[in-house]
Amino acid sequence: MKKLVLFNIFVAVLSICFLTGNAMAGMTGKELAQLVYDRDIGKDSSAECYMKLISKNGHERARDFTIRARKDKDGLLRQITRFFSPADIRGTGFLSIEREDDKTDQFLFLPALHRTHRIVSSGRGKSFVNTDFTYEDMDRRPVKSDEHKIIGEAVKGNTDCYILESNPKKETNSQYSLIKSWIAKNSYVPIYTELYNKKGKLEKIYQAADLKKVEGVWTVMEAAMENLNKKTKTIIKINKIKYNLSLHPKLFTNRYLEKGI
Repeated sequence: MKKLVLFNIFVAVLSICFLTGNAMAGMTGKELAQLVYDRDIGKDSSAECYMKLISKNGHERARDFTIRARKDKDGLLRQITRFFSPADIRGTGFLSIEREDDKTDQFLFLPALHRTHRIVSSGRGKSFVNTDFTYEDMDRRPVKSDEHKIIGEAVKGNTDCYILESNPKKETNSQYSLIKSWIAKNSYVPIYTELYNKKGKLEKIYQAADLKKVEGVWTVMEAAMENLNKKTKTIIKINKIKYNLSLHPKLFTNRYLEKGI
């Protein structure tokens, strides 16, 4: 009888372990974060985009812009964003260049001043051109910037996901204390993310509303960032995107950034 009781306890414990983590056996949080970071985004890309800024009172403002991206031979990413309308932001450009030390150089070109402003580390938590995205949100997060842990699995919308908790390390100098992401199992794309501020309070929610394959690359065609404190939202839609265009490296330089439109 004693052996039977012990066996039943063992089976119960084993069942709990199976339900909570067996489906994720063999993969750590760090490995999942690396799969997200390394997922296919093409050698380069060019996208025509639309942005909608929704205020607390429901007032909407529209913007048109383009995003070009290019991976260097070492896998580091360069991106340039250029706004075309409305008139008050026309010509504004943003350039980000990943470095080998897991840092990213960011530059904002303001046509009215005709000069480029470098975004310093202390300014990465500020709003990106008055949107609900910050400069920190505009970059890929290096895996080693955070401590990662898979805490479960869930269906978000109609998509099977891993739930990944990422805690920024002290040396990362992040505006966040926790980033909780629902990662699509079939594409390793984060489709829903909760962003917690330094006080541990949920501050923003990112959501990918439309995910589909374009030229074989999983692409977020529509995404939204909602600020729960300010009660504002920024929606970004991709109207058109093309991959693997062999874009020239000169398109991702400060000199090109300052050419304007």
